[in-house]
Amino acid sequence: MLTINPFAELSANIPVYAMQAYVVVMFLFVIGGTVLDMLHKKSAQYFFENAKKAEKSAKRTVSGGEKTSLAISTLTSEVLTSSEFNNQKRRISHLFTMYGFILFVATTAIMIFAYPTAATPTPSIIPLLWHVGALSLCFGGYWFWFSIRVDVNSEGKKWYKLDRADLFIVSLLLTCTFALIWSALQSAGVSGWSTLAFVLFILSSTVLFVGVYFSKFAHMFFKPAAAYQKKITRADGSRENLPVDFDLTDPAVQAKFPDIPEYMGDNPPYMGLGIKRESPNHY
Repeated sequence: MLTINPFAELSANIPVYAMQAYVVVMFLFVIGGTVLDMLHKKSAQYFFENAKKAEKSAKRTVSGGEKTSLAISTLTSEVLTSSEFNNQKRRISHLFTMYGFILFVATTAIMIFAYPTAATPTPSIIPLLWHVGALSLCFGGYWFWFSIRVDVNSEGKKWYKLDRADLFIVSLLLTCTFALIWSALQSAGVSGWSTLAFVLFILSSTVLFVGVYFSKFAHMFFKPAAAYQKKITRADGSRENLPVDFDLTDPAVQAKFPDIPEYMGDNPPYMGLGIKRESPNHY
């Protein structure tokens, strides 16, 4: 099962051009949904207007080399390792889901376009990575849904409570779940149930890609740009048009704001443990 290309087996019943056309159409839906999302929320307009506004508050010019360094830092930190997550469970779950999705989508495209039939034997590593990607996504996604999401430290939602924002993760999980079930049933030669699993797989993936405009799918394209812009504003001193970042331990600042030592102590960033109470870990 793990080393068999399920799409090559499928080509006996569905024309290759139909499978390839479906992938192309879904890709166009992702582009179209992302563009519509930008136009509706005016996110791109806000992004560029905010960047222009921040430039006016800049205290120094960031060089091209420094911008390149910040772009690489954004790629290696926020994008590749999801360092913005302070909750390590959430971070690990996200990484399994993200890399699983990338593996799953990439190998799906390779198998359908490069090795679509039994006449073009598929290297065993490709379907193996396809299954690993789907399993990785399911591991990260279901961990998030049934453990992290219901924890009041994170979101504190019932596992069965669905919101519009859940369209992305639910359709994503169902897509990979039914893909794995379809592959297993197809390998076992259970034709009837295999066909049903395939239909559910296609329905789930269609909802995933067609629903880009209505889901959180597009955030994966905006997040790196926003993280990069935040690094730029810190580097040029504009600080996203926020007030000056005072050092509360600086005697000059404390002299200017005499209430700081009185109400916050002489070392404000280290004000102790606060109220000692039970951590909200209940489900």
